[in-house]
Amino acid sequence: MKTYSFQLQFARSQIRELSERYSYRLEDEEAMASGKRIARGEYTRRNLQAIFEWKTGGRGKSRLQVNTDEEIEDALRTAVQAKAERTAVSVLSGLYGVEIPVASAVLTAIAPDRYTIIDYRALEALGETRTWHTIDSYLAYLVCCRKLARENGVTLRDLDRALWQWSAERGKAPSDIRVP
Repeated sequence: MKTYSFQLQFARSQIRELSERYSYRLEDEEAMASGKRIARGEYTRRNLQAIFEWKTGGRGKSRLQVNTDEEIEDALRTAVQAKAERTAVSVLSGLYGVEIPVASAVLTAIAPDRYTIIDYRALEALGETRTWHTIDSYLAYLVCCRKLARENGVTLRDLDRALWQWSAERGKAPSDIRVP
């Protein structure tokens, strides 16, 4: 696996404060509730769609319609039961319209203590300006985030919120944003 050099762009002491300023907690609730339902075995299109729309802001939701209910059910079941992160990410990104950022959001909603979301804001907060996403880059990002969370005594969700908030407060988005 290629090595990545993620570097936190703000002081570690700001993680909790930034996370507390994250203003979309209410919007997160429906997606996280759908993730809990998936984790309990409700491998439905409705649950996947709620997370997809949360992550994408509703962009590209018609893409999910290409997948059959059986494909969605199989992918969600396999992702939940996967022992390896690579397997979970791979099976979800195998669904039409689900790229790595959306797969990471689905996994985060299902198991927020194990996964975190990758997107251009989080990558910017870690010093990465490219917005490409591969399974290998996500796995490296996940290792980095787990380490940062552990070293700073915060959850992966709190770290994710801090990364997102730092980027949002900077008020700029890269010009090469890809819609997942």
